[in-house]
Amino acid sequence: MHEMNEMAWKRLMDDFQRHLKADKGLADLTIRNYATDIQPLYEFMQLRGIAGLKDLDKFALRGYLAWLTELAYVRASVVRKASTLRTFMAWLVRKGVIDGDPLPRRGVMQTEKRLPRFLSQEQAEKLMEAPDTATLVGVRDRALLELIYGAGLRVSEASGLDVTHMDLPSREIRVTGKGSKQRIVLIGESARLSMVRYLREARPRLAGPQSGVILFLNRFGGRLSNRSIQEKVRRYSVKAGLPGGVHTHTLRHSFATHMLEGGADLRVVQDLLGHSSPATTQIYTHVTQKQARKVYLAAHPRSQPAGQSNGAAAAGSDTREDAGEG
Repeated sequence: MHEMNEMAWKRLMDDFQRHLKADKGLADLTIRNYATDIQPLYEFMQLRGIAGLKDLDKFALRGYLAWLTELAYVRASVVRKASTLRTFMAWLVRKGVIDGDPLPRRGVMQTEKRLPRFLSQEQAEKLMEAPDTATLVGVRDRALLELIYGAGLRVSEASGLDVTHMDLPSREIRVTGKGSKQRIVLIGESARLSMVRYLREARPRLAGPQSGVILFLNRFGGRLSNRSIQEKVRRYSVKAGLPGGVHTHTLRHSFATHMLEGGADLRVVQDLLGHSSPATTQIYTHVTQKQARKVYLAAHPRSQPAGQSNGAAAAGSDTREDAGEG
């Protein structure tokens, strides 16, 4: 089974579920949960162009678990999916589909300890400008990118938006987040103008009989899927010349980081992101420490050794810090 198309994947999953029922004696609900936990692997393979299961090495699987984290799965959920993945891989080895289990025996969750990746403000601007707004889809995609970055949305939150959720004059959007919790997010003028143009020029021409109040429409008038939005962000990041690995959640990380760098209160950012705990938001204070250090070294009168100017101290410290970062 080299080529993993949708039909081949379905057959494999049917076989796996029969194995869980017959050989392990699991309950039907547990089996469905196993299948749900494994399904993102196929989506990841499609997104990354991984043709077959034999092409899944340890680096690809580490990337897969990191990708789940980028999609905002909580740690417990990723740990559960990793456990299910280990069961799945062991079954594939016994079945002869793959030669050996590529899943690392230890440390598969280390990627979660990394600080969230974010774009600089200049990189974010390049990404916003990547869509060709001379086309309908370009107008739509510019509005989509502006909204995700401007409001710090999760990909599922952006995909699930309807026109009725928008209050553009007040620049407010009603968003349904995790656990069906609703919150009001704010957007800036750039996002508002992009949305106005999309709603006036592009959406009416993309709409079809089934479109209803869906906000972001695909070419057939249906709702843009999470996977489609993720792929657009990846493609536009390549077009903008940004380093690899930019995801929809990178824009959310960038939103939070840039808000804090601009002086926003942590609690305000927490509310805008829809985090239930301030501890979740607090990780962003770490990624802004370099900026805070630069401001301090440039501004504080006693931030440098005697006889050295603030500018020289700041420049020297930045040089050492950058060299240490690698």
